[in-house]
Amino acid sequence: MGNRGMEELIPLVNKLQDAFSSIGQSCHLDLPQIAVVGGQSAGKSSVLENFVGRDFLPRGSGIVTRRPLILQLIYSKTEYAEFLHCKSKKFTDFDEVRQEIEAETDRVTGTNKGISPVPINLRVYSPHVLNLTLIDLPGITKVPVGDQPPDIEYQIKDMILQFISRESSLILAVTPANMDLANSDALKLAKEVDPQGLRTIGVITKLDLMDEGTDARDILENKLLPLRRGYIGVVNRSQKDIEGKKDIRAALAAERKFFLSHPAYRHMADRMGTPHLQKTLNQQLTNHIRESLPTLRSKLQSQLLSLEKEVEEYKNFRPDDPTRKTKALLQMVQQFGVDFEKRIEGSGDQVDTLELSGGARINRIFHERFPFELVKMEFDEKDLRREISYAIKNIHGVRTGLFTPDLAFEAIVKKQVVKLKEPCLKCVDLVIQELINTVRQCTSKLSSYPRLREETERIVTTYIREREGRTKDQILLLIDIEQSYINTNHEDFIGFANAQQRSTQLNKKRAIPNQVIRRGWLTINNISLMKGGSKEYWFVLTAESLSWYKDEEEKEKKYMLPLDNLKIRDVEKGFMSNKHVFAIFNTEQRNVYKDLRQIELACDSQEDVDSWKASFLRAGVYPEKDQAENEDGVQENTFSMDPQLERQVETIRNLVDSYVAIINKSIRDLMPKTIMHLMINNTKAFIHHELLAYLYSSADQGSLMEESADQAQRRDDMLRMYHALKEALSIIGDISTSTVSTPVPPPVDDTWLQSTSSHSPTPQRRPVSSGHPPGRPPAVRGPTPGPPLIPMPVGSVASFAAPPIPSRPGPQSVFANNDPFSAPPQIPSRPARIPPGIPPGVPSRRPPAAPSRPTIIRPAEPSLLD
Repeated sequence: MGNRGMEELIPLVNKLQDAFSSIGQSCHLDLPQIAVVGGQSAGKSSVLENFVGRDFLPRGSGIVTRRPLILQLIYSKTEYAEFLHCKSKKFTDFDEVRQEIEAETDRVTGTNKGISPVPINLRVYSPHVLNLTLIDLPGITKVPVGDQPPDIEYQIKDMILQFISRESSLILAVTPANMDLANSDALKLAKEVDPQGLRTIGVITKLDLMDEGTDARDILENKLLPLRRGYIGVVNRSQKDIEGKKDIRAALAAERKFFLSHPAYRHMADRMGTPHLQKTLNQQLTNHIRESLPTLRSKLQSQLLSLEKEVEEYKNFRPDDPTRKTKALLQMVQQFGVDFEKRIEGSGDQVDTLELSGGARINRIFHERFPFELVKMEFDEKDLRREISYAIKNIHGVRTGLFTPDLAFEAIVKKQVVKLKEPCLKCVDLVIQELINTVRQCTSKLSSYPRLREETERIVTTYIREREGRTKDQILLLIDIEQSYINTNHEDFIGFANAQQRSTQLNKKRAIPNQVIRRGWLTINNISLMKGGSKEYWFVLTAESLSWYKDEEEKEKKYMLPLDNLKIRDVEKGFMSNKHVFAIFNTEQRNVYKDLRQIELACDSQEDVDSWKASFLRAGVYPEKDQAENEDGVQENTFSMDPQLERQVETIRNLVDSYVAIINKSIRDLMPKTIMHLMINNTKAFIHHELLAYLYSSADQGSLMEESADQAQRRDDMLRMYHALKEALSIIGDISTSTVSTPVPPPVDDTWLQSTSSHSPTPQRRPVSSGHPPGRPPAVRGPTPGPPLIPMPVGSVASFAAPPIPSRPGPQSVFANNDPFSAPPQIPSRPARIPPGIPPGVPSRRPPAAPSRPTIIRPAEPSLLD
């Protein structure tokens, strides 16, 4: 006879496994291990066998289980067993399994009672089991026999603790009924690893071997020495039954008859016996499965949600629909246009949080990269002054000029305006590259149709290239327009009168003093290893200084560097470095930081470098070889100038500086507008209004919408996964409604376990009747006056006529001798008393207290024989 409850759980677990297998995953239920713990010959192996419903473990007296047996039950359509140490052999006869366990035990431990912590791994495949792990452990012993080591007790306890410490293991604490429960090592070990009692079930065996007139009713009713999950009594087969080949079915019938016919147990027969133990453990498995369901459901739902958007376009897929390709083409082109516009204009949905893209990168080109390029092309001061002097002299010719010629001013301005063409055209190229990248990113959604994607990219890219020519022509036209007429009446132009008195220092337009321009992390790259090496700091750039701190809290300032006389130069990236570097140095050859002539600042990307350079420009720190300011005294010339010519050069220099600043301001404003109008906005309009027509004219619809084999497979896999996830969720819902979870029992007063662990009575003071806790004789009431005795687990025998019979050693104490420390029971024990006000059945003191007082032992009040 198998475990019927377990067989009923198998279809539920199989449904879950099938549902997860259909989506290519494994269902990690991680069902709990069931470990049996107890003393020697307590009936552990029998309890385990009865749970499985198979007779396959070695039996006998003394220590039979001498190695841990890890029994893995695995659901299979055929029934057989195999050992890890001989995988090639399959056992179909379970008598041979028992013989192999005995032989493998003897092979490692010998035949003289030796033990070993090396487990025997046995796998049983059967259609009647769940995927469970059962552990049969050696019995707890105290006195070494045979080849056992002197510390046998500690070795076995350590071995047991290794297996029962796992949080997912259920502990069956097996104690024979003819032994003191308060001295149960099984309960003590269980308490160590499970102090709350959430996974410990007490099992009382050998109820049929208790002395006549005694019973374990109070223990089984959880009144005496209670456990949170209570106790279950079982009656296993005797050695005679096993040798007589009494099968488990007959043994269960005899067990049922015992509980129904026994006067102390008949009222709770439905809560006793192996079937109830099976039911209890199976309910724990059901609870575990139900507790696993929310996690599994959450996992499936998250996968389903991640598939929802992708599956949306496939839900109504009809391969035989003639209009399918047309609909798909229209939807794809419309979606491409929407995605392109969102990437350029920005959108609240589908925001890329990892890097800049689309419109944000173009905005950076307009307002950071392009202004920086304009500054880089600014003229060299010495060359400019030389050119101005040559222009003045050439205009005057053979005459000596008395006035400053405005033609020299126009000639120099036109020459400077022409230099604007290069950065302007470079700006267009950068924007075009970003537009093409954006197109490629948007066409990634067309990967289902390779030909459509290829044609879309080709058509849009071609159109962008066409607009490139018109945009560049327009920009060159703007520059030519600036060249065609020099407007000296502009409101921002300083004029000749002011130019003669204007100092170039006024040209330096910095931001408001102390205004913070930028904050961020930078790495100082050129500090030697002896001084700590490269290190990252938090930098704060203001209009007057550059400061760096230990971190962004800005509490611990490391240094503050004034911006006067500072410039920027590019530094080549190191061979082994992935950082992008630029340097700051002092134009007067002074140390910038400590003994460093320049500090090299490193960023993670070139974009960050360009952004920091643009920020330094705002603070008035310009690139190397560019002169943005002219201080008094910097007028070194390679040729001599008379004072009058020098004044004329200075005047025109100031006029050129003023007018070029006006043109730069105008170009910085017009460039983004021109590019937006002629290129970006036109491209958006083309995609929305003309792209579809170009696609139809480029190829026939059938070839455009030809689906790739990979995409067809991907669609089928995704739809299959989607429906499998929905089916798995449905199965989980069915399991939730078809199973019932039992709540954890409320906590009980289990302090008796703690007291016994710290105040264990000496073996000499233990009474013979080990079926009772220490200090509690059988519930036989005599004429002794005084407070009532504490009720005993013996609930069915109460004699008021005869006095108690003194205990004496004899053959009836055989079952108590499982404990090697039990002493000859010649010393009678005195029953424990409690005050009359305490109701019977409630322990008032630690159970071992009574037997620990030898000075008050009264022979007149002995305990009954067990």
